[in-house]
Amino acid sequence: MSLLEKCEEFYKKYGENLLIEGFSELYPRVAVGLVGHGSECFSYDDELSADHDYSLGFDIFLTDEDEKLYGFKLERAYAKLLKEQGVNTKRSRYGEGERGVKRISDFYSFYTGVGGAPTTYGEWLSIPDGYLAEATNGKVFCDNLGKFTEIREKIKRGYPEDIRLKKLASALFYAGQGGQYNLERCLSRGEMAAANLARSVFTENAAKAVFLINRSYPPYYKWLFKGLSKLPFGGEKIAKILTEISVLPITNENISLLVEAAAKEIISLIKDDGLSERKRNYLVDFSSDVNGFIKNVTLRNMPVML
Repeated sequence: MSLLEKCEEFYKKYGENLLIEGFSELYPRVAVGLVGHGSECFSYDDELSADHDYSLGFDIFLTDEDEKLYGFKLERAYAKLLKEQGVNTKRSRYGEGERGVKRISDFYSFYTGVGGAPTTYGEWLSIPDGYLAEATNGKVFCDNLGKFTEIREKIKRGYPEDIRLKKLASALFYAGQGGQYNLERCLSRGEMAAANLARSVFTENAAKAVFLINRSYPPYYKWLFKGLSKLPFGGEKIAKILTEISVLPITNENISLLVEAAAKEIISLIKDDGLSERKRNYLVDFSSDVNGFIKNVTLRNMPVML
């Protein structure tokens, strides 16, 4: 059983009673779940995850008004519950995402900067992909008021199409530039450190491109390949190729062949999406094609190098 499942079970066994019996007047307006930072919120946790910031708990989301009235008392009741159930709440020096009582506005302000779902192109472009992945991961156990879930569902719809295309064009550009151009040039010059960087630029941006083709938010680099392998369109196959590229010695002659193999798979997905009919295998060219589908003139004319 994953920690997410254990936390939901813990809430239903103990947390729900805490809210109903101790905060009956508040209960009709709370949202409860496990969302945000941590491998457990992506259900990526394993035995290694337990060495830090890994324990039972849940988030209780309140409106600003309810937090003013009930926040302190509820936080004390929540802490008492954890102590009574023997839950270790000690966190590492760099621990993030502590569970407990939170304002809905604070949660979304952290991830989007606007206290809710982004609405303008500028807001969407300013938010790191991984923040949006965290804002929509995990599970909401209950949402009696519906406000938290309303915002969550707006973000879960994914990027507006023009933003998705711009980010995809950018990922394709960097992947092609790093893996299909600069990698070989760095190797030819004997610049091994630069070649390793070019390889990383390719693998990261190739993975992000597949997420965007699948209309999903790429998580931050630690979970990028874990999530990639689970994507329905090309994810598992491309993840295997990119992993092989990553583990080979940088001078291995098969790397360039694998880069082209990964590019070919990505291009096939782009064509399936109706975004290009180009015959070449160079991702930078496909970046231009994808960018051309952007309807907003200002966004289309922006540089693709985001």
